[in-house]
Amino acid sequence: MTTRGQRPEPAGTFTGLSAFPLTPLRDDTRLRDDAVDEAAFVGLIERLVGAGVDSITALGSTGSYAYLTGAERARVARLAVEHAGGVPVFVGVGDLRTSHVLAHVDNAEAAGAAGILLAPMTYQPLTDEDVFELFRTVTEHTRLPVIVYDNPGTTHFTFTTDLYARIAELPGIVSLKIPGVPADPAAARDRVAAIRAAVGEHVTIGVSGDAFAASGLNAGCDAWYSVIGGTLPSPALTITRAAQEGRATDAVAESERLAPLWDRFAEFGGSLRVVAAIAEHLGLAPHRCLPLPVQGLSDAQRAAVAEVLDELGLG
Repeated sequence: MTTRGQRPEPAGTFTGLSAFPLTPLRDDTRLRDDAVDEAAFVGLIERLVGAGVDSITALGSTGSYAYLTGAERARVARLAVEHAGGVPVFVGVGDLRTSHVLAHVDNAEAAGAAGILLAPMTYQPLTDEDVFELFRTVTEHTRLPVIVYDNPGTTHFTFTTDLYARIAELPGIVSLKIPGVPADPAAARDRVAAIRAAVGEHVTIGVSGDAFAASGLNAGCDAWYSVIGGTLPSPALTITRAAQEGRATDAVAESERLAPLWDRFAEFGGSLRVVAAIAEHLGLAPHRCLPLPVQGLSDAQRAAVAEVLDELGLG
């Protein structure tokens, strides 16, 4: 079912595991050549393809899109599509000014993206009307499918369910990336059902917040927009496939097995720094791969993350 003006899209494109890879930068403490490490980025993309992820989202928050120039973002989008081997690639296009967003959309189209991920970035506080107009402008500008990015911890904008509903009526809105669901299974089902009732069946619902993925998928979410899936796709796929096949207990068990990793996310200031440390430890990204001023983890924190990887047999 689609709303008036909705561009039909295969629902399966926006379901399953969408992996969010890092965009590693070169290790350059003097900042003379802190450019994107293209070889490392391509390696991450090819790793995801080999693992069998359902889609790849380049230039999400894990991909540090807000720290990159327009030219860097255009190049990363092209590299992602070129090396994705036919796996659908979604490209983050958020920016502070609408005109800049539209330029990123054009570059995503030129790269061959299968969809775009739009976050309402802000310096001045945004109103619901500001955000609605941003999505209206973008959906009028492009025929690419649009994923609504709701991540208040990063964007500092909080969507209401009513705003979800308004935006879902725009042509081209195909998926919604929501924050983590309640831990209680019944409360999680109620939350997902309420969102589903608001946005309609044509919009898939994707959970984020990796520790909540199993709960969200078991509660009826269609997709997992995953941080850890961009670097360690295998355990993320184990959770996703178990939930998709109705093995809810197995999905929860695998998520609980990864609890020490989720704990490091909470303890060390969020998932980005931890995932970067994992990629660096495994040789998938250069040391200090995050864009300064984001410092990454201390040596002691890195050792703690490495210990968790060894305990869980991840690599």
